[in-house]
Amino acid sequence: MPSMLKSSLLAAVAGAVSVSAHGHVTKVTIDGKSYQGFDPTSAPYGPQPDSITWSNGAKDNGFVLSSALQDPDIICHLDATNAALSAPVSAGGDVEITWNQWPDSHKGPVIDYLADCGGDCSTVDKTTLKWFKIAEAGQLALGAGSGQTGKWADDLIIENGLTWKVKIPSSIKAGNYVLRHELIALHEGGTEGKAQMYPQCINLKISGSGTQSPEGVVGTSLYTSTDAGILHNIYNDEKLSSVADYKIPGPALVKFDGSSSSSSGSTGSSSAAPAPTTTTASQASTPTSATSTSTSVAEQPAVSSPAASSPATPKPTKTCSKKRNARRHARQVKNL
Repeated sequence: MPSMLKSSLLAAVAGAVSVSAHGHVTKVTIDGKSYQGFDPTSAPYGPQPDSITWSNGAKDNGFVLSSALQDPDIICHLDATNAALSAPVSAGGDVEITWNQWPDSHKGPVIDYLADCGGDCSTVDKTTLKWFKIAEAGQLALGAGSGQTGKWADDLIIENGLTWKVKIPSSIKAGNYVLRHELIALHEGGTEGKAQMYPQCINLKISGSGTQSPEGVVGTSLYTSTDAGILHNIYNDEKLSSVADYKIPGPALVKFDGSSSSSSGSTGSSSAAPAPTTTTASQASTPTSATSTSTSVAEQPAVSSPAASSPATPKPTKTCSKKRNARRHARQVKNL
């Protein structure tokens, strides 16, 4: 079968995966304490408990298409609203992020950003947040033959209990931050506007004596639909010479006091690597696993900490947001 036809058929099969197979962050674990994530699939049927994860309108575990990268939805997902709580974490500590599910067909990079709220993260305007990249991992191995996909960073999530671990830079300035954890699915990435973006936002209160405060980029300026790492055909690996040919999208990885969280140790977001180092997936419930090379979590409080003046009750559901999201999902399904 010709390579082009085979690639097209594989892409069509991958695109036919039910939207229910997509995912969301169901749990965040810091220093052994777990925080419940916002569940968009349950939100329409009852109130959600206050959370450190931002709410969003992806009621079918859906996505933001790369055709909408300049829409505010790309910042923290569809119609996302601020989390009411913040979790304490020490600079240099680890944040473990667990997804409820992730389909094997959805290949792509995993990228982590931070943005300084400059105050209360429960009320900050998301469009003003400036994101700087603290970790990234892209393609890890090329496909074995024509039309075959290689190994990607999000495959590690599946392999390791649906959990990803990201290290908070030890030299970062203390304060209130939003962690933007993002999976990008490229099974239809060969067509402009069809890559699927899954950003998830988490409020953190970082403690420590660090002084670094990187300048960031507003969410609507992180990507364009034609960026090499977004407009990318994962079924054409025979045209690549190494995994470094895949360019991870987004701004350059920030360097913190001589070291970065890039899987290759590079400060540029265009570099991919054969295996992650400081940013790795980790087993959700098997602390004896040796799959992670990250250092242990720094000692810190084991209780959740509401952001200053954050409300104690769930935020009211926005009817207009529901209608808007329904229309958007209908367009996404029609375009798939």
